[in-house]
Amino acid sequence: MKLRIKFRKYGVLKFIGHLDVMRFFQKALRRADIDVAYTTGFSPHQIMSFAAPLGIGLESNGEYVDIEVNTPISSQDFIDRFNACSAEGIEITDVRRLPEKTANAMASVAAAEYRIRFREGRCPQGDWHNAFAVFMAREEIPFEKSSKKSTTVVDLKKGVLDWRLEEDCVWCILSTGSVLNIRPDTLMEAFWTYLGQEMPKNALLITREETYGENLVPLAEFGSWIDSA
Repeated sequence: MKLRIKFRKYGVLKFIGHLDVMRFFQKALRRADIDVAYTTGFSPHQIMSFAAPLGIGLESNGEYVDIEVNTPISSQDFIDRFNACSAEGIEITDVRRLPEKTANAMASVAAAEYRIRFREGRCPQGDWHNAFAVFMAREEIPFEKSSKKSTTVVDLKKGVLDWRLEEDCVWCILSTGSVLNIRPDTLMEAFWTYLGQEMPKNALLITREETYGENLVPLAEFGSWIDSA
């Protein structure tokens, strides 16, 4: 049985990296006595696929991981057993059964929804609401991305699928996939550059609210709730 798990990552655990999150899930699943399926071969490991890894320091209400189990289990039973063994900062909120031929979470990701807030005293100078609206009204938002081998210019505007200004934050849906991957901190760094200002260190408080597949369908909706085992 293939399962898609939706979970929150918050509090102090936002500072642990993706590999630590993966190890945490492996151990918590064993403590919860979930009958997880393993690969075969010399070094078997739990069959597990995370969606787009979350950056260190970001909180999320919409993270996903796919696993396979040998023994059927209801969604609510899975949630209750896992959360009872979890630590504060990681909480499962939904579990869905996936059709057998569904692509895994990592391959399914197309976009992600964010809320971007500023730490106290670290927002851009001036009327940033009006400035951001003007910034987003441009036809292109060029941004230089540098690697060890080269520097390329990316048009961030192509990766902003939707956005709006809220009282204390920027809400946006950004392309998140292998073809075009736009990070929320990159978008805000480009905004500061447009203003002719330097973005302060640790200026942003970012929460990923949801992760989407094609046509902006939340990843959970690719599966179905399991009422009973």
